[in-house]
Amino acid sequence: MKIKLNCILLVDDDNDCNFFHKKLLQEMNCANSIQVATNGAEALEYLKTCNERNIPDIILLDINMPKVNGWEFLEAYEKLPDQLKAKIVLIMLTTSLNPDDRARAAMFACVKGFKEKYLDEDMVSKILKEYFADHF
Repeated sequence: MKIKLNCILLVDDDNDCNFFHKKLLQEMNCANSIQVATNGAEALEYLKTCNERNIPDIILLDINMPKVNGWEFLEAYEKLPDQLKAKIVLIMLTTSLNPDDRARAAMFACVKGFKEKYLDEDMVSKILKEYFADHF
């Protein structure tokens, strides 16, 4: 039996990407809630105000965004309470082909993966099986 994730948080300033990913995730019926933040500042505010019901299981984080980019988000994220971050799987999701970005992401212990946009059903399924084997 498949158990849905509670929440997935998309952090990206690209509205088309957010629309596509939200639609894909809804069609896969893998989460009760899909939240969208268009920059790192919005995502941090969401995390600071969420409760146990809406803590994301997965954060899909873009690198290049206005206000607070992905790197700045990661620096602030690492300072959040451990109990908030304990069950969150954070995946960088970007169009960047720069190997330096992949290496930089690997320096953050909280980053569990680095994927290229756009997600497809197969990529989402692999992420779910890798990090949430007990659910899927």
